[in-house]
Amino acid sequence: MSRTVIRGGLVITASDEIHADVLIEDGRIAALAASGTPAAETFTADRVIDATGKYVIPGGVDAHTHMELPFGGTFASDTFETGTRAAAWGGTTTIIDFAVQNVGHTLREGLDAWHAKAEGNCAIDYGFHMIVSDVNEDTLKEMDLLVEEGVTSFKQFMAYPGVFYSDDGQILRAMQRSAENGGLIMMHAENGIAIDVLVEQALARGERDPRYHGEVRKALLEAEATHRAIKLAQVAGAPLYVVHVSATEAVAELARARDEGHPVFGETCPQYLFLSTDNLAEPDFEGAKYVCSTPLRPKEHQAALWRGLRTNDLQVVSTDHCPFCFVGQKELGRGDFSKIPNGLPGVENRMDLLHQAVVDGHISRRRWIEIACASPARMFGLYPTKGTIAPGADADVVIYDPHAEQIMSAETHHMNVDYSAYEGRRTTGRVETVLSRGEPVITEREFTGRAGHGVYTPRSTCQYLD
Repeated sequence: MSRTVIRGGLVITASDEIHADVLIEDGRIAALAASGTPAAETFTADRVIDATGKYVIPGGVDAHTHMELPFGGTFASDTFETGTRAAAWGGTTTIIDFAVQNVGHTLREGLDAWHAKAEGNCAIDYGFHMIVSDVNEDTLKEMDLLVEEGVTSFKQFMAYPGVFYSDDGQILRAMQRSAENGGLIMMHAENGIAIDVLVEQALARGERDPRYHGEVRKALLEAEATHRAIKLAQVAGAPLYVVHVSATEAVAELARARDEGHPVFGETCPQYLFLSTDNLAEPDFEGAKYVCSTPLRPKEHQAALWRGLRTNDLQVVSTDHCPFCFVGQKELGRGDFSKIPNGLPGVENRMDLLHQAVVDGHISRRRWIEIACASPARMFGLYPTKGTIAPGADADVVIYDPHAEQIMSAETHHMNVDYSAYEGRRTTGRVETVLSRGEPVITEREFTGRAGHGVYTPRSTCQYLD
């Protein structure tokens, strides 16, 4: 039996803050006891980690990543090996990635392909959502089978006609099925049909720079799609989770539905909280680095997102990590913003940026852990194995130095991408040591993990619906 004790830190979960020692046995949390008490002194171990003056927090759960995603004629630049290693450096110990069903193929083929990409390559634990691109009778039956084996969430797109797009009838059918089988529909809510018209018109006017990506993907078209998705979910009697919410108007649609008692949930991402259309407008094509969908919004939208996180109208902060290198990938869209691969790197930055939000007074420490660890674990059927520090939970634990200062930079990050979306940003707080199921993956700022330590993790259904 391997035993580790973490002594003297401030243990922070979504519900509590306590100066406690943590005993880990065989990869799980065995016990907690207030530091310095007789109970804590009975903890003995092969490995003792001194966390005095540090936070002891659950490993982050990033419920929205895209490793090796094919998009726009290229692939996301992080593999499961490089992406999960970078996640660990940033204090994230579980990712849920998206397996893709291609039109004309089965869900099973897509899921098997993603299992093959990930197996034996991950430094941390991982699960899968399923992107449903081709709704038909066979697909609907497969959804039932996937829920039974622990793939309990399905993503649909109101955007990207000709690629991932589903029309309202297909969305309704999938929602009706999820209402029966307990699955959760995740929605990319943008009116892609209308957006394509605006893209065509912008290009015809000679508006080709990256900033026009944000101008054609209007906040009103995110709000309209969010409203429509909510109404379709109500018709189907199904829960709904809206991904990467970026706009004031979309938050208002979610808040209204929640106030009416509907099981509707929302996620936002660090890029919408910390970046804006100012970045998209950077000169010399630099704005291409910030092209993602939904797009970055004007700064005034940030206040509504922070408020939504405080009021719980938004429950989760994930990254939508989908990196493309500036050189050779983002450059595919030089002279035509519509050809810029959509996506930003961020899996390594999320926990630190959200701690900065604590420092800045946007959220409390416990809310930090709630939106980054506990809520995503509950939302996607992983709690309390993941997302908390409690007896019986997996020993996914981060020793976090709340006083260390850092400057985010592509020179020092570990994501396999040639730029940082947060280049030069000073933040307070830094990951020091990371355990994944009790095994050290980061040890005092050194990578001590390995590809293949991370295991596939089947999930139960959304725990907010029990």
